[in-house]
Amino acid sequence: MPRFVVQEHHARTHHFDFRLEKEGVYKSWAVPKGIPEDPGVKRLAIQVEDHDLAFGDFEGTIAEGQYGAGTMVIWDRGEFIPDEWLPDRIDFTLHGRKLQGNFRMVRFKRGGPHHWLLFQAPKAAHTLHEPARPSTAVSPE
Repeated sequence: MPRFVVQEHHARTHHFDFRLEKEGVYKSWAVPKGIPEDPGVKRLAIQVEDHDLAFGDFEGTIAEGQYGAGTMVIWDRGEFIPDEWLPDRIDFTLHGRKLQGNFRMVRFKRGGPHHWLLFQAPKAAHTLHEPARPSTAVSPE
């Protein structure tokens, strides 16, 4: 199962780096106000360059003068199920220590090509329609 990681990043501005494993790298977004933990909360997620998978284990300080200078700690990590990955929408289920459940990212068209909205989603499409249960009602004769 692919992995995800959320790193709290105390850089020029405090934010969270949200990363989803795909095609041998971490697809990455900077989330200024943190990952939404409550339904109905939408957060801006700004797509940044892909990161090597090894970076998902990084905690420490990036030296002043380097890109991303500041302190990083792993806030959450785990595995995820990519329910659907389209150019303008990503539906996925997180299985982390803190983050659990269905999430969705949609491209925020008014914000530019790198701006997405991240939020908790209803149940994944493949779980929305439960199989019909046999009726226990007795039909009149």
